[in-house]
Amino acid sequence: MKQTESEPELKRELGLLDGTMLVVGSMIGSGIFIVSADITRNVGSAGWLVFTWVLGGLITLVAAVSYGELSAMFPKAGGQYVYLKEAYNKLIAFLYGWSFFAVIQTGTIAAVGVAFSKFAAYLYEPLSDQNILYEIGSFKLNAAQLVSIVTIIFLTFINSRGVKNGKYIQTTFTIAKILSLFGLIVFGLIFTAKAEIWNANWSNAWDALSFDKTTNTWVPISGTVLFSALAASMVGSLFSSDSWNGVTFIAGEMKNPKKNVGLSLFFGTLIVTIIYITANLMYIAVMPLNEIAFAKSDRVAVEASKYIFGDTGTIIIALMIMVSTFGCNNGLIMAGARVYYTMAQDGLFLKKAATLNKASVPGWGLWFQCIWASALCLTGKYGDLLDFVMIIVIIFYILTIYGIFILRKKMPDAERPYKAFGYPVIPALYIIVATSICVALLIDRTSTCGWGVVIMLAGIPVYYLTKPKEA
Repeated sequence: MKQTESEPELKRELGLLDGTMLVVGSMIGSGIFIVSADITRNVGSAGWLVFTWVLGGLITLVAAVSYGELSAMFPKAGGQYVYLKEAYNKLIAFLYGWSFFAVIQTGTIAAVGVAFSKFAAYLYEPLSDQNILYEIGSFKLNAAQLVSIVTIIFLTFINSRGVKNGKYIQTTFTIAKILSLFGLIVFGLIFTAKAEIWNANWSNAWDALSFDKTTNTWVPISGTVLFSALAASMVGSLFSSDSWNGVTFIAGEMKNPKKNVGLSLFFGTLIVTIIYITANLMYIAVMPLNEIAFAKSDRVAVEASKYIFGDTGTIIIALMIMVSTFGCNNGLIMAGARVYYTMAQDGLFLKKAATLNKASVPGWGLWFQCIWASALCLTGKYGDLLDFVMIIVIIFYILTIYGIFILRKKMPDAERPYKAFGYPVIPALYIIVATSICVALLIDRTSTCGWGVVIMLAGIPVYYLTKPKEA
């Protein structure tokens, strides 16, 4: 489906800074503030905790620079959906888009929205999930859900008014969250760190332990058990680093996309990786390892901020997470609609999503996404959905990076302004590591990750029932 001259067209109004801020802003949500607790309970030492974040960062960086080749080859809206369609076929691309709309993007938007409202309740208690506003049968609407939905609707409305509006929010909030995280890390490492805590945490840095909930004791682990624990821990670090590919979805609105999309991916993922690793070093420098593992409600950053800023620490971190999650959701909402827009043009999504509004953005796609994300907020099941998300995300990352190998043979003479770093060794290494993590997760967490695969495969009958007939 082509736009006629009288119809709105996507406007290339985003530069390298905007793309980088979208990557950083979409990646940093609430994960870095909480998941280190669960990772520490899985691996039980400072060395393995940091290793998990370093490995997660390296995997993300490798994937991002590999995507640079694809983004330069196909510099248009839709990103990963387009790459999968070109490398494989419409079915594989549809399964990605189906999973993307069903749980990956909308489920993440819902969860990030609820994280925003939960920390808003620190500042104003009536906004908590304990404040039931409406009840009928087993359904209960609480204040936190309502706040989540209101923020999602508000950000959707702002983005429906033009890409510039979304850009300004993204850049402002992302810079604010980078500066606030930088401040927290610097204050922690320079002014609060204590040598005795640091030395104690690193005294047995590579003695892996796992916390057994049944006996409430630490159990030494090694070999395949350690590998399984690391795979489970990687879910947290990789999920905290996910959504970096959002900039590929808006390539149709990037200036000089063949260059700037790849650079945005590299700079954005590098910035976030450095922030995540140094943040965990700060946690280890100011808190005993046991307090990281058993922080109340896993809110490691809240406990760390109490060490750094005293009693006002909770308020400071609540404000930081509100800024972080608000900016994160803006990036997710902005980028997601471009996938549905491209799918709809292929006849694989609701027809209305293939049109642009007067502001030259996919307005219908934005509102379809808003409605489903809001529904996930209401079900209260978004937390379960996120357990399913990561396995689907990793599977499609593997397929997309393997697509580089396919396209090198399929389109040997295609223009490649940027080539995947370290090809073929580095992309192949990524595929091996990511596949190992998937296998370990399916064995260790069959009940959740298995359902993730089921959700993805459920798209196959939907595809054949709804795909347009070939002319």
